[in-house]
Amino acid sequence: MKIIMPLTEALHQLPVYSKRIKYYLGEVIHLEEEDTKKQEGCIRPLKRKHPPKMKDPGSLTIPCAIGDVNVGRALLDSGSGINLMPLSMLKKIRGLTLKPTNIFVVVADGSSKRSYGVVEDVVIRVENLQFLVDFLVMEIKVNEMVPLILGRPLMKTAKVVISVHDEMVMLKDQEHKLIYTASEEKLT
Repeated sequence: MKIIMPLTEALHQLPVYSKRIKYYLGEVIHLEEEDTKKQEGCIRPLKRKHPPKMKDPGSLTIPCAIGDVNVGRALLDSGSGINLMPLSMLKKIRGLTLKPTNIFVVVADGSSKRSYGVVEDVVIRVENLQFLVDFLVMEIKVNEMVPLILGRPLMKTAKVVISVHDEMVMLKDQEHKLIYTASEEKLT
């Protein structure tokens, strides 16, 4: 004997097995009438609108200073597990002690470079906020506009919140917070 019927009808007629069959098949999704449109005798889902494409907001940078040296802008890089300072920048800043290390860093092009050392507990100023940062020092080609790379260690210390959509970066210390937008204006 062979019985041919739609699966949904079989589910209603076989309540004992319906739970097990639903478990294996998963939840049945029902399309609402407003989500469907009849066309040439068949029903098809309407295409949902996608959000508009946005342009690249560019890199997230913040102005900073170390001691009496105005560094300019530093790149916030959530993909980096280190804070990076070029050797040329270290030579401009007085009073920093370089501790030698045997750390090798794999850079973006896949090659590895040996660091010169580590500079610990550097006070970096962003407006009226100050943070202690450890920098790995390497001899690298310097972008004069953005000479420092601040990675996740600084971002966690500074309680950084980034909104790519709003093109905004917020930093906090114990008492104050700063908000920068893409127009580079300090809001608070």
